[in-house]
Amino acid sequence: MSTTGNVVVITGASSGFGALTARALADAGHTVHAGMRQTTGRNAPQVRAAARYADEHHVDLRSIEPDVNEQLSVDTAVAAIEAEHGRIDVLIHNAGHMVTGPAEAFTPEQLAELYDVNVLSTQRVNRAVLPGMRRRRRGLVLWVSSSSVRGGTPPYLAPYFAAKAAMDSLAVSYAGELARWGVETSIVVPGSFTSGTNHFAHAGHPDDTAVEAEYESRYPGLMDQMATKLAALAPEDAPASLVSDEIARIVALPAGKRPYRVHVDPADDGSEEVSRTADRIRRGFLTRIGLADLLTVQS
Repeated sequence: MSTTGNVVVITGASSGFGALTARALADAGHTVHAGMRQTTGRNAPQVRAAARYADEHHVDLRSIEPDVNEQLSVDTAVAAIEAEHGRIDVLIHNAGHMVTGPAEAFTPEQLAELYDVNVLSTQRVNRAVLPGMRRRRRGLVLWVSSSSVRGGTPPYLAPYFAAKAAMDSLAVSYAGELARWGVETSIVVPGSFTSGTNHFAHAGHPDDTAVEAEYESRYPGLMDQMATKLAALAPEDAPASLVSDEIARIVALPAGKRPYRVHVDPADDGSEEVSRTADRIRRGFLTRIGLADLLTVQS
């Protein structure tokens, strides 16, 4: 895989980190397939914006519409890309959805729906993309995690935090299982960027409004208070593009030299410190059981 001209697929690229990353990678000379749903409906303006950006900047940025909640849709989109280019070099898992509110007020069905978007979608896309990467013995799978997996965990975000933790856990296991195939794993961990993304603006809410009201009687205005505090933690000069710039930097590195995990957390909620310990223990454990080769990609 060369350091430029990679064929990239990124999910959840209609806005926020995804849209910024798609543009940053296209600017760097890669062919970027930016995945988003409802390209002729809700996200039609984003599709037009991406096309306009590609035209004005003379880059190869394309909007695609795989429904990450449907295996056939994902398979069809991936097959079309591989038929055109013969390969996918970089897969970026960025699709996700946030919900806010007291955990008890969410129905089990809502949690299942959230896990479908944030966790199961990565499995669908992996099952479509990884066979080609394994066959070619090269590739990069980059996961956009969250500092909430191991850092500060304020209340009223429990379902989202749990889903991101599940996705991060999948990424960790995949890293070892793909190493002998020559496929790299990088986990990028953004902190709580409250501007430049639509996470909070587009967040879902509990279906059980009666329980939600009961919690509001004990925790009045808690969500607004928390949002204000989170926004105050991040420096004013810390744009969301810090995340997309870091992803572009990782993709540009030579194969075999990409970091396993990096944090982009200006608010510093403690995630990096905890992850450093957890990743050290992982390295030590795999070494103790004779699987140290899974810590580095095999050529």
